[in-house]
Amino acid sequence: MKPIDRLVTTLVDNAGLGTLSRQDFLQFTGRSLAVGALGSTLAACDKKSEATNASSTASTPSGSVPKLPAVSPPADVPSDPSKPIELEQIKAKTEQQEGPTPTPMAADKRIGYALVGLGHLTLNQILPAFGACTKSKVVALVSGNPEKMQKVATQYGVKKESCYSYADYDKLRDNKEVQAIYIVLPNGMHAEYTIRGAQAGKHILCEKPMANSVAECQAMIDACKKADRKLMIAYRIQYEPHNKMVRDMVQKEQFGKVKSIIANNGQNSDNPKHWRFNKALAGGGSLPDVGLYCLNTIRFVLAEEPTEVMGYVHSTPNDPRFKEVEEQVNWLMKFPSGVQASCGTSYGHHDDKSYRVLADTGWIKMDPAFPYTGLKLETSQAQGTENQIIQHNISDKDHFATEIDHFSACLLDNKTPFTPGEEGLQDQKIMEAIYQSAREGKPVKLETITKKDAFRGPEPTA
Repeated sequence: MKPIDRLVTTLVDNAGLGTLSRQDFLQFTGRSLAVGALGSTLAACDKKSEATNASSTASTPSGSVPKLPAVSPPADVPSDPSKPIELEQIKAKTEQQEGPTPTPMAADKRIGYALVGLGHLTLNQILPAFGACTKSKVVALVSGNPEKMQKVATQYGVKKESCYSYADYDKLRDNKEVQAIYIVLPNGMHAEYTIRGAQAGKHILCEKPMANSVAECQAMIDACKKADRKLMIAYRIQYEPHNKMVRDMVQKEQFGKVKSIIANNGQNSDNPKHWRFNKALAGGGSLPDVGLYCLNTIRFVLAEEPTEVMGYVHSTPNDPRFKEVEEQVNWLMKFPSGVQASCGTSYGHHDDKSYRVLADTGWIKMDPAFPYTGLKLETSQAQGTENQIIQHNISDKDHFATEIDHFSACLLDNKTPFTPGEEGLQDQKIMEAIYQSAREGKPVKLETITKKDAFRGPEPTA
């Protein structure tokens, strides 16, 4: 239908003229009237359109929805880019409050990392953690599997020219985007790639355990010092808020003097072909892998060093997993303060990752204590006739993002990391003493160290 015909039909209907034809209508009114009516109708349509735009509702196929003015909630935006935006308070002050808003640095200001090794830990934990980092970014990858590396590079926006094989590892020297290397390789490879990385002029963040021997640990420290590069061991538990709260409670003697600590970290590991069951690559079995968490966390919580250890090692006969490395280790540690710690680790039992600090007026329990998420902290203390048990509900933080950003902050501010190479070396000395005790069937004395936090750098500020 032509526009004029539609108009005529509308006018006829509105005028109540029934079935008057277009020709009759034009004859009746005259063409000039029709054109005038057309102008009036178009003007009316324009007004209707304006009215629709000014309406408080919007039409959709499902009906009308309200159109409300946009509202921006009040916020205090500091000029200092390192300070968080402060939003209006929405929770009662009696409720658990949210932490500060994230304050990520501009991308070009962050520390660039090369990740060496693309196994379980890197793919499942470390790479995703960079999304929560505020001072760090991934800019390079090193792997022996080109196909896997290219897929990961595409997923995380790493340039093709920043992907290296192990043979090309030393070429990281020429990549100006890389300031730090995160080594996530089998334990037996830590020393070599730390030393080569330092010689390439890069700072080193190395997964725990630091290496397979005291000699390797010392060589890593020496190489980084010679190259004037920083070295940090990735003890994520020492940066995690639940365990940091336990340390604070112990140091403040919130429950009196600590008498003993009971700790266990074990799991039922499988696949005898995995590198963790190869002694050359792993250095040992459950002790350096998961048992180390018990050892290092107790040293962290107490801020002191053991003076004596007694160890026991057992492996199930004929189990193909334990041809080269041990299944289970139990050990005792004595500390200068009088604290005695009883620890256990295994590759052969159901998951148990917990510890309990027993003090003279209460106890502190972490269960679970060592997984990546879901940690739980509980304390007990008598209050008159009541034995009060408190569950401390603390917001989780990504363990890896927290430790990575700490290392980045140390590089930006030229500070020693909280867990430097000397911290990893001390753990290695203690583990070797535990193995020695198990072989000899008697306690092994350690060097007496009276200084608190003898091997750690300055406390993290966040």
